[in-house]
This record gives sequence, structure tokens and C-alpha cells, in this order.
Amino acid sequence: MGRASDETCAPAMAGALTQAGVLVIAAYIAAQMLADVGSLKIAWVAGFSVDGGTFVYPLTFTLRDMVHKLLGRKAARTLIVAAAVINLLMAGYFLFLSGLTPDPTWTLPGIASAQEAFAAVLSPAWRIVLASIAAEVVSELLDTEIYHLWVTRVTRRQQWARVLVSNSVSVPVDSLVFCWLAFGGMLPAAAVWSIFWANVLVKGLTTLISLPGIYLVREQGDV
Repeated sequence: MGRASDETCAPAMAGALTQAGVLVIAAYIAAQMLADVGSLKIAWVAGFSVDGGTFVYPLTFTLRDMVHKLLGRKAARTLIVAAAVINLLMAGYFLFLSGLTPDPTWTLPGIASAQEAFAAVLSPAWRIVLASIAAEVVSELLDTEIYHLWVTRVTRRQQWARVLVSNSVSVPVDSLVFCWLAFGGMLPAAAVWSIFWANVLVKGLTTLISLPGIYLVREQGDV
């Protein structure tokens, strides 16, 4: 009876694992893409210069940790590289669309030129795009290795700690790489540091909020 029950439950457990993996991977890719588009806007929030991607991008660190826990280090690395390629293709696609001749009847309410508005917002500033992708790859791969070391050399218990420790290193590195590659020499140094500190603050708070997400997926053998 027990053996039959186990055999019956196995496919259901495998299906649940697959669903969890699909959902976490989809959320990671979506957050990466939204962050890259959002980074094209620099906002003024509470006295800080903040790029728009800051409000969603921090979720990718915890989502990456969830992928790592669920599918292992190799899968996490693959996902990071895949996301970088997808974001690069997205930027290229927006550039392609911006170059197409607009339909003469295409208008947007209150905007003199829909074509110019579209191109101004979504035709990517390549320096920002490449800086964002470089920061993502460097910081997320670093996050992967710190997470791996914590789990294999320190403890598999206190799962919140593995997220907190890995993100505490990768978040400042991400912000440093992105801010100076994207805006160094283009904006005053004070503005770049303002964007950096705002990034670190918002990403740190988002890490704390999203940290419980690590308990939503199951551990697997390959870390």
C-alpha cells in the first residue's frame, strides 16, 4: 500500500517541481526585461537620482537564489547568461522597430509625433543597455558563487541567511558596475554616486521584503 502510494505521488511531485521551476524562471526573465526598460528613465525620488529599473531589478537576486535552490548552480548560471542574451535581443528589436517608417495615421493623444516619442523612449541608449547587462552578469554570477559557498561550506539551514549574505555582496557590486559604466563621465560624479546609493538602498530593502521567497521552493541535490 505504501509503495503504491509513493509511486502514485511521484508524478504529481515531479509536475509540481516543473511548475515551480517554470514560474520562477519566467519571473526572473520578466524582472530582468522590465528592469532594463525601466533603466532608460532617471527619476528624482526622495532627494536621490534613481534609475527606473531599481524598483524591480532587486527581485532578480532572490529569484536567482530560488532557481539555484530548486534547479542547482548550473541551471542558475545558464539562466543568467540566457537573460543577458534576451535583454540584448530586446534592445536590438526596439532599435529595429524605431527605424521602421511609421504609418501616417499613427498618433498618440497629446503627442505631436508618435514616432519620435516611441524612438526616444524605447530606442535604447546602448551605453545604458550594455552597462545594465554587464552589471547583471557580473553580480548575478557572483551571487551564484557566494550562495554555493554558503550552502556547501557553511550551512543548509537558516535559508534566509544564504539569500541575505549572497545579496549583500552582489547588490553593491551590481550598482557600482551599472552606475559607473552607464553614467560615469556623462553625469556629474555626485549624481552618479546619488544613483549608486539610491540603488543600494532600494535593492537592500527589496531583498529584505523578497527574502521569504526562498522558502517557496524545494531544495534539490545539486547546489
